Amino acid sequence: MATAAQVLARYAAILRYETLPAEVRRRALDCIIDTVGVIIAGSRLPWSAMAARYALRTSASGVSTVLCAQAGRIQPPLAALANGVAAHAFEMDSLRYPGGAGVHPGAALLPAALAVGEDRGSSGKAVIEAFVAACEVMFRIGDASRHTPEKIGFHAPGLTGTYGAAVAAGRLLGLDETRLTHALGIAGSLSSGLLAFSKSQGGGMIKRLHLGRAAEGGVLAASLAAEGYEAPESVLEGRFGFLEAFCRDADPSRLTAGLGSRYETLNICLKRFPIHVTAHAPVQALQELRTEHVFEAARIRSIRIFAPEKVLSQHAIYEPKDLMQAQYSLPFCVALSLVRDPLDPRSFDDSALGDEEIRGLCRRIMLEPGSGEYASGWFSRLRIELDDARVFEREARSFRGMPDDPPSMAELEEKFLRAARPRLDDAAATRLFERLGALERCADVTLLDLPR
Repeated sequence: MATAAQVLARYAAILRYETLPAEVRRRALDCIIDTVGVIIAGSRLPWSAMAARYALRTSASGVSTVLCAQAGRIQPPLAALANGVAAHAFEMDSLRYPGGAGVHPGAALLPAALAVGEDRGSSGKAVIEAFVAACEVMFRIGDASRHTPEKIGFHAPGLTGTYGAAVAAGRLLGLDETRLTHALGIAGSLSSGLLAFSKSQGGGMIKRLHLGRAAEGGVLAASLAAEGYEAPESVLEGRFGFLEAFCRDADPSRLTAGLGSRYETLNICLKRFPIHVTAHAPVQALQELRTEHVFEAARIRSIRIFAPEKVLSQHAIYEPKDLMQAQYSLPFCVALSLVRDPLDPRSFDDSALGDEEIRGLCRRIMLEPGSGEYASGWFSRLRIELDDARVFEREARSFRGMPDDPPSMAELEEKFLRAARPRLDDAAATRLFERLGALERCADVTLLDLPR
């Protein structure tokens, strides 16, 4: 009987662009476009610059681009590392809804696909095809984990991302079913990432490295498999495999559920704000309430947010020590959205950490346990009390960018242009956005002329 890795590898090996529904191709392309913008935005940050310098210093020359690094092209593994760090550098990258999977498709998959695609001279269609194949595999692995790696201290996207990146790279390397199975097996021994950053006094930038390592590990896994390197086919559900070693109460049946009939790619969720996803719905709900009732931040006496246990245990950070902790903090993100524009990445800088108005608002925000209906971690309920005794309440159940409320093309472009500043001027960013929008007609992704 075939193992889950063998079934997934067989599916990924035979998937073809032409057989994909138009909405699946569109969702994948939107995520690819969004991620390139996010990488450009992330490239300006110090932790991204460190990873880029390391990659450029240690890699042999090649044709894979490190975006906005102002240097030459290098070999795929280290290009994937640098771009993966930049993609996850500022909490702007994509994820999956429903939650509970611990996956970041853009940051894990695109850096690997672009790096190998440029190296191989792959077409735009081939990159989209590889992206979808990887998404279908990675999302199912994450779903089968039931997000339980984070209950025992692992940062789930650093684990699941390596499997997805291995499939993306493997497809573009032309691996068959057998070698894709080995690539998945190798990926299982390259997964890593701890949640220690969420409970530490500093060092939050390590979170950014997890997705870079996942992308790099996927390229390494696929490249070794292409050479004939072997690995266990039971890596997912077998004894000492991923579900046993990294998870609690996993569900192996989800590894292949709906494969070929239900497209997980349609569950991609694109962020609007550069904050952890648990803050998106409450921040949007708060913005809506302020528009409807027109009140100043200074008038707020208290904000009570009813949220699930996961949010209370990991995101109730009232005194963030660095920007990562600030973006991970639900109180801080809500407070900042009352003072600065949460859509603008430039709102989240070092000055925000020391902003006394934001800090003061943080102290007026109380997180309380929500009922079972908020178990997903994405939903919450707000109760705002003003100093004139007015009270406003709102269920925070959705936000723009979720699968059932995707961004329009205009909104996608607006985020892309915001993200590209100040690395590109608006004219250059618009041209790149248009080239990416025509990716399916691109004969060779090196012709995209990605910014260096």
